[in-house]
Amino acid sequence: MPRGTQRGSARSPTRSRRCCCRSRGGPCSTTCSTRSARSARSTRDRIHEVDDLDEIHLVTNARFAAALRDWAPEDVTVHDDGTTSNEDRLGAIGDIAFAIEHGGLEGLDLLIVAGDNLIGYSLADFVHFWRTKGGSALAVHEVAERSLLRNYGVVELDADDRVVGLEEKPTDPKGDLAATASYLYRGDHLALLPRYFEGGNPPDAPGNFTAWLHTREPVFGYRAPGEWHDVGDLGQLLAADNLLRERAGLPTRSEYSLS
Repeated sequence: MPRGTQRGSARSPTRSRRCCCRSRGGPCSTTCSTRSARSARSTRDRIHEVDDLDEIHLVTNARFAAALRDWAPEDVTVHDDGTTSNEDRLGAIGDIAFAIEHGGLEGLDLLIVAGDNLIGYSLADFVHFWRTKGGSALAVHEVAERSLLRNYGVVELDADDRVVGLEEKPTDPKGDLAATASYLYRGDHLALLPRYFEGGNPPDAPGNFTAWLHTREPVFGYRAPGEWHDVGDLGQLLAADNLLRERAGLPTRSEYSLS
């Protein structure tokens, strides 16, 4: 949470492979998947736009923990969630709960960002929007292609940008706003996670928790300007990697590799 917001205080209106960042007093945590180091670095750079974040915690699985610890800059703490396969993975929401417990984030507001998304919008602007609303929030992006919307969480907003509908991977999308897997959750809203799990709700796809939450607490949608790329398969991973290679002055390639 941005500086000046304490645990449980009133808010004035005005972070598969995941990462979380913690602060002294502002959005405290971000959760992200790291399918490529370049994508993770790009996400980390966006995180640093938020002035009052001073720690980053990255949650990964047992397979990638050592490599990510070798990669991680000094301001990134890597946590191994102990999972080794799709069969025992915790899921995106499960890893959020893991990060809260093992990162000492109970009661704090959290910024959650999926690192397998390449974002071109400002997280600082997202935080500002969240502050003006007083509830939890998610970033949404307009997607024109209906076939692509079936791969995302599709969000419906009212005139005040409050979420009135959210469906993960709908066969018949009810709008053109896709959830970009960037979330700002109030600490008291995240305290509802045990209740969410006790209800037998799915531990994967972070939008599932938001879909459940918005029917119980206020959640708002930030209409994110600029580019957004979902790295959901190898083709999208290659496209995102080549985009970052171009920006770094490196040649593009026809096949993705970690080298």
